[in-house]
Amino acid sequence: MILSDRDILAALKSGRIKITPEPDLSTQLGACSIDLRLGNTFMVFEHSRFSYIDPQQPQSIDAAMRTIVVPDGEAFIMQAGDFALASTLEYLELADDLVGRLEGRSSIARLGITVHSTAALFEPGWAGTATMELSNLGRMAVALYPGMRICSFTFEELTSPALVPYRHKRGNKYAGQVDPRPSRLPEELTTRRRGGE
Repeated sequence: MILSDRDILAALKSGRIKITPEPDLSTQLGACSIDLRLGNTFMVFEHSRFSYIDPQQPQSIDAAMRTIVVPDGEAFIMQAGDFALASTLEYLELADDLVGRLEGRSSIARLGITVHSTAALFEPGWAGTATMELSNLGRMAVALYPGMRICSFTFEELTSPALVPYRHKRGNKYAGQVDPRPSRLPEELTTRRRGGE
């Protein structure tokens, strides 16, 4: 069951949902969601320097990405067809019986910008900023400003608390992140090659 605005407010008050810095509820709270804002850090692929990415080579991903920090008041320009990782300004913590879902905002989508490709689920016990996979599907460049409302989160309650919340899951790769983090797929492939250690 999706939490309503009154349920979100109750969860914020009780600490089952923690958002830091505190959101401006007058502008960020919807009937069944809460908007989060765009952070200042972006990661982009340097496709002009690398012809492909090899997920079996961890250095392949890290070397192919460049971090850009955009000062407040300035814009990150997404060219048509571009892809970038970005994170929310807010740090989100979820109780062990809540799931978060990152949703795109219609106002952003109408500019041609998608904010996530497939990674929309935030497991019970999540703690960290949300990394978004931004893409410009349109034919024109779009200016994105740190601090703008970029995505919405909805929340669902589990039938019972998770036995192993995400923050305690062995081998979790993204818990506690404060900036966009590139794919950690090579860690999975390395573990599989070693026989599941």
